[in-house]
Amino acid sequence: MKSQLKATIAACFLLCISISLRGADINIKITKRYLNLPVSQAQARGTMQFQIAGKQERSFKIRLANSEPQYWVFCDMTALKGKTITISYDGDGAGLSKIYQDDKIAGQDSMYKEKNRPQFHFTTRRGWINDPNGLIYYEGEYHLFYQHNPYEREWENMSWGHAVSKDMIHWEELPTALSPDNLGTMFSGSAVIDYNNTAGFNKGNTPAMVATYTANSDAKQVQCMAYSLDKGRTWTKYSKNPLIDSKAKWNSQDTRDPRVFWYKPGNHWVLVLNERDGHSIYNSANLKDWTFESHVTGFWECPDLFELPVDGDKSKTKWVMYGASNTYMIGSFDGKTFKPETGKHYYVTGTIYAAQTITNMPESDGRRIQIGWGKVSHPGMPFNGMMLMPTELTLKTTKDGIRLFSVPVKETGQLFDKVNQWSNLKENDANDKLKEYNGSDRLRIKTTIKLSHATSAGLNLFGQHIIDYDMNFNLVNGTFYSPEDMTSMELTADIYIDRTSIEVFIDGGAYSYSTERKPDVKNTEGFHFWGNNIDVKNLEVYTVKSIWQ
Repeated sequence: MKSQLKATIAACFLLCISISLRGADINIKITKRYLNLPVSQAQARGTMQFQIAGKQERSFKIRLANSEPQYWVFCDMTALKGKTITISYDGDGAGLSKIYQDDKIAGQDSMYKEKNRPQFHFTTRRGWINDPNGLIYYEGEYHLFYQHNPYEREWENMSWGHAVSKDMIHWEELPTALSPDNLGTMFSGSAVIDYNNTAGFNKGNTPAMVATYTANSDAKQVQCMAYSLDKGRTWTKYSKNPLIDSKAKWNSQDTRDPRVFWYKPGNHWVLVLNERDGHSIYNSANLKDWTFESHVTGFWECPDLFELPVDGDKSKTKWVMYGASNTYMIGSFDGKTFKPETGKHYYVTGTIYAAQTITNMPESDGRRIQIGWGKVSHPGMPFNGMMLMPTELTLKTTKDGIRLFSVPVKETGQLFDKVNQWSNLKENDANDKLKEYNGSDRLRIKTTIKLSHATSAGLNLFGQHIIDYDMNFNLVNGTFYSPEDMTSMELTADIYIDRTSIEVFIDGGAYSYSTERKPDVKNTEGFHFWGNNIDVKNLEVYTVKSIWQ
């Protein structure tokens, strides 16, 4: 009976998977949606190639498990159904026989329920993510593209992952949008809608979504483009790529991360590109042919450039130039040259990097919304990195001049339910109130603390400083911060705690920071206000819904 069962299973396996081993290669006829690949971080990387009728379909690096996998990754094979692919691997080929296809991703039944899966921050199903790319709103959908390694939880095989959302909170992950090609891997970039058909890619009444990105190779970094006519689901790369090759001009490999937008007063496109020591401005009428105009030193990677009203007054605006390290300058822009007037400043620190704002927002909305990469690991998980909460950026006049403020977008409100609120507590009373929430894996806390001495005070969670306000040195968690009222003894904080991260917004978004959640395993006190006779003037606790349906 056992031998008959084994034979039946083997026959079913061969029928469903259609694999034939030929040395270090396998042939698979694609009949299912996903190809599941076993991964082990203990293995050295090798190069895997898919071929169809002798022509390479894709090539990538992977740590193919030769024994028990640590986790599984997958390829969406929908576009190749019915075709026979040959898979070759130049590493240890023992794991080739473990590859199988299915209409489910390996581990799908437990996906989004994993122990260290963030519950209100976007993470990819499998693999590595970093910089957000091509953030754009179009016909009711927010598009989040991002740097992605689909084949491992570490950086490699840079591609553009893709997810869409109706509200910037609940995301549906789609197949990889852009994959490496003969020009290189897909580094960061941006996306626009070409309503006026300046590039000539539009079809009928359907405007093209155009992505401009960096192709990275060992030789150089060049700027390229691709377009989509189906709301970003499929992409065609421009046949005459690259658009910009400026390595020789700058004598530098570092020419990357194009940020494109339409400059209405000049009726032309603007491209901001990080080149060696700062951001360059290019102009174009057609998204294809670009002319260098100017350069601003002092930034590294992932530029952004946008206009904002000051104090909500649309008749009084300033331009903000931004870099990957979250520093910015405020100034003027005439479509060709950015002239700094103040800077450099910061308004956010911590795990955030390479943040980008969303283009093509409806005029009726008018918000400038930003999403940043959170450099946060998730122990034991088959994925790495995350996106921080989307925030609205505004310019406000402060005692130090005009500055950027950042607060979570109003759409996040749907996730939080207030369950308790207290006022005018001493620190021990506040600690007692929070005891029942010590075991929460996600929570929002709003609080205002008042110091009685110009010394440190704050809030810990299992020994980790969520807030550490040193009024003597004007430091919040080690970073200089001077409140609007320089003599104020109070500090307000809006705190968002997820399974692996913490985000904190100080004094209405004047300063914010994010950190990886790292409790001291020997600490048992949970939430703990501390300081020299502090008052907790306000304390609110909110439960948090998961974004995963």
